[in-house]
Amino acid sequence: MFTFNDMVTFVWAFFITLPLTLIIHTGGHAFFAWLFGGSAKLTVGRGAVLFSFKGVEVRKFYFVDAACYYGELRKERRWKHALIYAGGLLFNTLSIIIVNGLIHIGYLPKHLFFYQFVYFSVYLIFFSMIPINYGAENPSDGKAIYDVLKHGKVYKEFY
Repeated sequence: MFTFNDMVTFVWAFFITLPLTLIIHTGGHAFFAWLFGGSAKLTVGRGAVLFSFKGVEVRKFYFVDAACYYGELRKERRWKHALIYAGGLLFNTLSIIIVNGLIHIGYLPKHLFFYQFVYFSVYLIFFSMIPINYGAENPSDGKAIYDVLKHGKVYKEFY
């Protein structure tokens, strides 16, 4: 049962752990865009801009979501865009493997923070793979992968 004593856990889960997994996810998109010669910009959150540093923009409601915007690639290829769209779920998967591995070898303790980190990462992986549209020109990663491989449709901005 959720009680007042659980509020500390709630606060760190939604104001620290969730944004961290969002940054890792969006960072995966940006990494592959950069790898293929594109410039990438990350926006963390919604609302007024709090600060900006080297292509990363942090907004007032940093815990709500994150987005990646990228420019032209060195050589435009469908598979490159597909990898950019898959970058978020690949980075979340890699972070789960790293965290669980570090816990397994005893470097990190078994702690609720890491459990929540893995939970939110799995959540992001699962929902990003479902091929649906979240709105006009706002596909899930799975839908963007499908669209670029099947139809050649490229999205330069996605969440």
